Amino acid sequence: MLRQRIITALLLAPLALLVILWVPHQVTMAVFALLVLAGAWEWAAFPGLTSVPARSAYVVAIAVALAACWLAGPVVNPWILEAAIIWWLIAFLWIVFLPTRMSRALGVLAGFVVLVPAWVALVALHEREPNLVLFVLLLVVAADVGAYFGGRKFGRHKLAPKVSPGKTWEGVFGGFVAAALMAFIGVAWFKVSTVPFLAVCAIVVVASIVGDLTESLFKRHAGLKDSGSLLPGHGGVLDRVDSVTAAAPVFLVSLEFLGLLA
Repeated sequence: MLRQRIITALLLAPLALLVILWVPHQVTMAVFALLVLAGAWEWAAFPGLTSVPARSAYVVAIAVALAACWLAGPVVNPWILEAAIIWWLIAFLWIVFLPTRMSRALGVLAGFVVLVPAWVALVALHEREPNLVLFVLLLVVAADVGAYFGGRKFGRHKLAPKVSPGKTWEGVFGGFVAAALMAFIGVAWFKVSTVPFLAVCAIVVVASIVGDLTESLFKRHAGLKDSGSLLPGHGGVLDRVDSVTAAAPVFLVSLEFLGLLA
């Protein structure tokens, strides 16, 4: 499994760099939208929309939401991002206090507040500075890799056993250590104030963990191990970007709140 994960990651990395750094912004927007729609196809299974017509309808609904955000632009997108922050706070409380509760309607609606703001945030970050998108992805990957190896080597204390039994507090610590190294690189990369930027990165890592656990929560209630099988060793698209769906909006809003964006 680890070998498959590494091979897939190595194959995807050049494509990610191409899309983020070396193609026109409109092309990047379209690729991000395709990823979100692939995620929507997978998400549809969480509330039990498993037939092709039902899944297709859900994908179309998400596509309409993305188009509306694109057309409305600055008028609605700040509200979309604020709604995302509220959602992730609710998701955190849900994971902590009510992980056994689920409804079909909530599953349907959650896909919109998870996927649409993520697209809005990634597009906004890319429009301002493509390297911001690259950095937040690297930050999430660093946290993910640190958590994987930290949990595998030292994992003893379960983080959220009712949601994702394999995740541990030791893994969280390993993720923060790896992410801290990337955060210091970010300080030099963007030439920003150290303490505020490190604080932003810490918040983003927490959000990425909540994003990961939220998808795990929905998969658990749906009886699924992976959201899909598109990416060998990783599962589906959502299994690869679940952390980013929370990290990207939180990163953008935090940077703006602290005035770290030029």
